[in-house]
Amino acid sequence: MFDYVTDKEFLSRMRNLCGGIMQDCCHYLKEDYDIGAIFYLVGSGAKNLIVQNASLPIDLDYNLEIVRCKDYEDCRFIKECARKSFNKALNERDLGDCEDSTSSLTTGKIHFVKGNPTEFSMDVCIVCRDTEEIFYRLIHKKTGLTYYDQYYWNEAPHSAGIQKKAKYIKKKGKWELVRMQYLNIKNRYLRQNDHDHPSFICYIEAVNNVYNARMSWK
Repeated sequence: MFDYVTDKEFLSRMRNLCGGIMQDCCHYLKEDYDIGAIFYLVGSGAKNLIVQNASLPIDLDYNLEIVRCKDYEDCRFIKECARKSFNKALNERDLGDCEDSTSSLTTGKIHFVKGNPTEFSMDVCIVCRDTEEIFYRLIHKKTGLTYYDQYYWNEAPHSAGIQKKAKYIKKKGKWELVRMQYLNIKNRYLRQNDHDHPSFICYIEAVNNVYNARMSWK
């Protein structure tokens, strides 16, 4: 069953390590490839909703947002530069190369030698936004033959409505209700052996449930 990770020292060490890796990745993108990028924590890590299923590893999700490059349409080049820069930052810490998946760069399992032994990993999604503040994710569609692989920007799901609801809930001091809902929803799908509801979908459901019940808040 899922439960919240409560070891604050471990969470702080994990965020500091991953943040340092991302900071170096952005530095290498700029120095080696003249690509400007920023990063930020997203998902459960950014919302104080980090959960763990028994002793299984946990994940931290980051957006690597490209804010300056010569050609935004050269998606293959951007993905390769990001991959190489990320690997450079990982290798400096004696961590292995990342895995290049369809929509993210994923590290292997990481753990601290001393203290909490919980394993964790990083998922880095490469994104950009247009003048209308619409986000796009860089997709690497694999074909089995590298030469024929496709790279392109795909519009990300809109979350402005959920952000407004979450902001309202926090303003009213009811965020703990979202935490309770989120944990219940994650465990409900786990009991049902339902793997079609990722954490982001569970979060949306939790926020909507709490917001829609706002008239009954005490």
